[in-house]
Amino acid sequence: MSFGEIVTWPFAKVMVFFYGLTHSYGLSLILFSFLVNLVLMPFMAKSKKSMMRTTRLQPRIQEIQRRHEGNQQKLNAEMQKLYQEEGVNPLGGCLWSLLPLFLLIPLYSIIRLPITRMMGASSSVVEALSERFSAELSGMGNRVAAYKEIILTNLAHANWESIDPELKSAGLLDVDLSFLGVPLGDTPDWRVIFTGPWTWAAIGLFLIPLLCTGLSWLSMKVANATNPSTAQQDAASKGMGKTMNLMMPLMSLFFCFMMPAAMGIYWMANSFFAMIRDYFLTKYYKKQLDIEDAERLAARSEREKELEAKREETERLKAEGKTEVNTNTSKKKLQANEKQQNAERRAAAEKAERAARRERLGIKEEEKPASQVGNRRYARGRAYVPDRYENPEAAEEATLAAAMESEGQDSIDYSVEDNSPANEQE
Repeated sequence: MSFGEIVTWPFAKVMVFFYGLTHSYGLSLILFSFLVNLVLMPFMAKSKKSMMRTTRLQPRIQEIQRRHEGNQQKLNAEMQKLYQEEGVNPLGGCLWSLLPLFLLIPLYSIIRLPITRMMGASSSVVEALSERFSAELSGMGNRVAAYKEIILTNLAHANWESIDPELKSAGLLDVDLSFLGVPLGDTPDWRVIFTGPWTWAAIGLFLIPLLCTGLSWLSMKVANATNPSTAQQDAASKGMGKTMNLMMPLMSLFFCFMMPAAMGIYWMANSFFAMIRDYFLTKYYKKQLDIEDAERLAARSEREKELEAKREETERLKAEGKTEVNTNTSKKKLQANEKQQNAERRAAAEKAERAARRERLGIKEEEKPASQVGNRRYARGRAYVPDRYENPEAAEEATLAAAMESEGQDSIDYSVEDNSPANEQE
């Protein structure tokens, strides 16, 4: 058994099973397409989810590209970090979608060689049939060279009662390659619209490539509609997408006029099932990704709150002089830490004394902004809003208000002494 026969063997068995079940070559191709889509569903689902995740990341990707424009190394590092954090493979949406293309090669082999590949008969059966129908073959010209087995299959079906029983026992099957009166073993000819004949078989053959192209275009439109591009995508990406949406249907039109019509039936069925698959996968993963995004946002908010609580606790301990001293610290660092703690205690005592004096004099102390740390009034940012994660609906308005309030204000609170280590060393 050759390598080609090994590859096509499972496909051939499936096609023979479906033909025995339906006794229709066209329905067998449609069922074969359905089975292929069913088997590839987990891979295509993974591809769809990866594409939708990547689409949702476009705003962050655009922001990284803007911040690191001109620094390709830093840009690549940040992009890789983003993909790792979000669990996205940028090639995941493309690689899996190429799988159906690889299946076309063995399927085309089965369609072109129905006797040796689909039925699994030996080449001696082909030779015997060639001798049996030598007169018919001699009048068919160049088409015999490319599609000899298709022609022999049609002749065997038309003369099945007179076929040698030995050929039947050798694996030859009675297969009708037509579907709804259209010979699917024939190749469509666009010239029929000018030259005829105006029979249903010829017109049906001509319509198959057109229907296949239309369904291919519609399938891509549905895929784009269920996974729309974001406003942040650049013009080059959108232009490439439009080009692909035009080129792929045109390629299917070209190949449908070059191959037996059976390939067109398979492509039409594949496009139809792809539309259904895209619709339901998008609907399912949209809900799932919304939940994952909400959980990720909640986790990020929780981490922010924990970090904020730790910063506040550290500042409080520093103010009270209760920060833990690392016993492994060098003597020089211990002395510096002790000096800083003494300075912080003095600053705290002076601050308390000033506050008491201001209270005795009836002077109301100016309210500090939430972003102040020490004497740095806007250490956490001029537009800092403490509850931006707990109250995201009002965060935008509160951020604008905080930014306007801080505009033109001094960044240093001179009523509070700067106790930073840098100031102490001076």
